[in-house]
Amino acid sequence: MGLEVKDLLSIHDLSTNDVNQILDLATTLKAQLKNGEQHHLLKGKTLGMIFQKSSTRTRVSFEVGMWQLGGSALFLNANDMQIGRGEPVKDTARVLSRYVDGIMIRTSSHDEVIEMAKYASIPVINALTEMMHPCQALTDIFTVMEYKGKLQGLKMAYIGDGNNMVHSLVQACAKVGMDIAIATPKGYEPDAAIINESLEVAKVTGSKITLSNDPLIAAQDADVLYTDVWASMGRETEQNIRKIAFAGYQINQKVMDVAKSDAMVLHCLPAHRGEEITDEVMESKQSAVFDQAENRLHIQKAIMVLLMGSEASSKK
Repeated sequence: MGLEVKDLLSIHDLSTNDVNQILDLATTLKAQLKNGEQHHLLKGKTLGMIFQKSSTRTRVSFEVGMWQLGGSALFLNANDMQIGRGEPVKDTARVLSRYVDGIMIRTSSHDEVIEMAKYASIPVINALTEMMHPCQALTDIFTVMEYKGKLQGLKMAYIGDGNNMVHSLVQACAKVGMDIAIATPKGYEPDAAIINESLEVAKVTGSKITLSNDPLIAAQDADVLYTDVWASMGRETEQNIRKIAFAGYQINQKVMDVAKSDAMVLHCLPAHRGEEITDEVMESKQSAVFDQAENRLHIQKAIMVLLMGSEASSKK
C-alpha cells in the first residue's frame, strides 16, 4: 500500500491508480471511524503543518486526522519560524526532515511547495497554493462518489473564478473520467497550461472538458454544480471589481433548473452567501456542502497513511 509518488503536490502528478487508492482508503477509514474502530496506522508519527495562509478546515481536519491515526500534528505558523525571517525553503525542508515524518504546507507560492518537496526527504502535502488545492478536489470527487455511486460519465459544472480550485478539479475529473464544464467571466479563465495537460489525460480516460463564459450552458444537464468565492484569499483588494465581473456567475434556482433534477451542489467554503451562491441553494436538500467539508478529514487521513505509513515509507 502506498502511492507511486513521494509527495502530493498536484493531482496531475498522481496516476489514476493513486487516485483510486486514496478514494478506497478514505471510504474504509470513514467507515471505521463511524463504527468506533481504532485505526492507528500512523502511531508514533508526527506531521509538521506550515501555515502561511489562514485556515479553518485545513488545520482542524489535518490535526484531528493525525490524532485519529494515532500520531500527532505540530502547528507551525510561518511568522514564528525562521522561514518567515528569510531562511531558505531548502534549509527548512532539510531541518524538518530530521524532526517530523511528513510536512503539510499551506502557502501562496506553488514553486515554494515544489522546492520544499525537492529538498525534504519526507513526504510533503500541498494543502493549498495559489495554483492548486489537491486535497480539496480529491475530497470533492470522493463526495460525488458517495452520493452518485460512480464518477465516470458524470458531469460537473463549475461556475466562477478560474482559480486554484478549478485547476485541481479539472485535474481530478480528468483522472477519473468525469466530465467538467467550466464557466468563468472573460479574463478570469483557468490557466491554459493546466487545461491542456488535463485534456491530454482526458483523451485516455474519456473525460470531456469544456470552457465557456455562460453559466447556463455549463450547468445544462449537470450532475454536480460547484462554485467558489469570487475573490480568493489574497485577492480581497479586487473584491469590488470582481463583484461587477461575476454578477451573473451565481448558483441560484435559475441555474439549478437547467441542471439535472437530482444535481448535487458543492462549495469548498467559506461561502459568501448571496454572492456566488444563494442561501436558498446552500440550505437546499441538494446541497452536500457540509458532507463535503467533513470529507476533508477522511481524504486527508488516507493521503497521510499512503504517504507516511510504514509500507509507504519502505518504498521510498
